[in-house]
Amino acid sequence: MEVRLRRILFVERPDVGWTVRAMLVAAGAALVGGCTVTPWTDSWQPTHVPQQPAPRASSGVLAGYYRVNSGDTLASIASAFGQRTLDIASWNHLAPTDMLAPGQVLRVAPPPSTTTLAPPPAAAQPEAAAPALAWPAHGTVTAPFGAGKNHGIVITATGGDRTVRAAAPGRVVYAGSGVAAYGPLVILKHENGLITAYGHNEKLLVSEGDAVSAGEPVAEMSTDASGRSTFEFEVRRNGKAVDPLGLLPRNGY
Repeated sequence: MEVRLRRILFVERPDVGWTVRAMLVAAGAALVGGCTVTPWTDSWQPTHVPQQPAPRASSGVLAGYYRVNSGDTLASIASAFGQRTLDIASWNHLAPTDMLAPGQVLRVAPPPSTTTLAPPPAAAQPEAAAPALAWPAHGTVTAPFGAGKNHGIVITATGGDRTVRAAAPGRVVYAGSGVAAYGPLVILKHENGLITAYGHNEKLLVSEGDAVSAGEPVAEMSTDASGRSTFEFEVRRNGKAVDPLGLLPRNGY
């Protein structure tokens, strides 16, 4: 059961930090074995000196290594050799709370090739990409993306201009009133997987198959129940609805 507990805490929870892991294992060990648990500090040093520290030399192994004796722990070995438990564990590809077996040989000195590398220089930040689309009308956004079931934005005209314009060069792939939820609707296909849709219009100014340029009139807005001229503008990228405001200039039309 103890092995299973260690596997759960260390193999199945790699995102948990070392200090938290130690606390979890200590608590788990107390529950499983009913024994007294040694408290740990953040530096992974025991809060008291082991009664029988590991010897500073071991016969039959190379300098910088140590052969584990019965009762040794990573913490006691680290204390005896003046190292941090975390370092000993790292040099031997172990977790700081792993159990040791008598006869096991551990590295207790830093590997000769251990060096501190300077971090690479930060990459230059690219300039902000130009907006992919132009504003399709003179107006203000009166219903944002995602509000309720809205998959686009609602633009209400300011002034007397009710013209709906193509947000980018493209081709008309649909122009009609066959989609009841959108009323008179124009759909344009653009490059880079973009599709724009202009719904709830009063009048359509293009036909299917037409090629349009950015800013070319494609429809005229309808009038809502409050007497305002509005239409709905949607954008699809690779078939997924996205917020048009992320692709439009921030300073408006």
